[in-house]
Amino acid sequence: MKLKHTIATLLVVALTMGCDDRLEPFEYTGSSEIPAAIEVEKVKSEALPGQIRLTWAAPEGEFAYMQIKYFDPLLKKEVYKIASKGTTQLLIDNTRARYGDYSFSFQTFNSVHQGGEAKFVKAKSGKAPTTTTVVSKTKIPLTADQLSTNNQEPTEGPIKNLLDGNSGTMFHTRWSSPQIEMPQWIQVNLKEAHETFLVYYMNRNDSWTTSARPSVVELQISNDGKVWETIATLSGLPSAASAEYTSPYVIAGRKFTYFRFNVMATSGNTKYFNMAEFAMYDVVLKVHNPETDEKE
Repeated sequence: MKLKHTIATLLVVALTMGCDDRLEPFEYTGSSEIPAAIEVEKVKSEALPGQIRLTWAAPEGEFAYMQIKYFDPLLKKEVYKIASKGTTQLLIDNTRARYGDYSFSFQTFNSVHQGGEAKFVKAKSGKAPTTTTVVSKTKIPLTADQLSTNNQEPTEGPIKNLLDGNSGTMFHTRWSSPQIEMPQWIQVNLKEAHETFLVYYMNRNDSWTTSARPSVVELQISNDGKVWETIATLSGLPSAASAEYTSPYVIAGRKFTYFRFNVMATSGNTKYFNMAEFAMYDVVLKVHNPETDEKE
């Protein structure tokens, strides 16, 4: 006999069995006959970062819906998922590689909620990804004598203007003759060691042009001011007048005492660049590894 029901009845039954609250309502048509069981050899699993993907071939015989049940060691409880007849995959979120095998029960039901034979499959999770958050950022105090450049414009825009807190002033590399090719840089003698940081700058307040803004920048570090290492490259930078930019945090991986903001290219492909303000910040990070940092 063929019967048609809504999942509302099913939800009442499932909830009494400890089902979670993420079930999606659906309408099903099924049989009151003994439901066909899933073929366990056709169930496949994929270990993803902090997830398990399950895929299967739907049973060829009659059934109304399928219940997938497993014990979640993180939540310390059994979790139930309900799959409609046409569903052939399920993504299990928030899993951990450290728990080893997860055991999944696949059981089909008919339209009057009689269960067929339960089949069991073991699957592993990939390692849950670490997350990094910024705990704090502290502006590094800089003075004009700590700044230098390889191409100062002699008639205007001294480099000290980068630290004056005035968006109406500017630093300008040489636009007058003779000009040199890029790269051109702002160099900072930090005088003490730093490691994790970010940079901030503000474009010049000149609304008549969008040229001569840094467009590609290498962030370089050194401990002697002679041998330099590029640890990050910035691109897609703003060109509007007075636009502000704050870089993502950069983990140098080692201490450094010299820094270069090395401009490789500019908007308008000019052989010079300008800027209103510049700053550096020390950054404190918190790294959370779900595989090792969680308490049982």
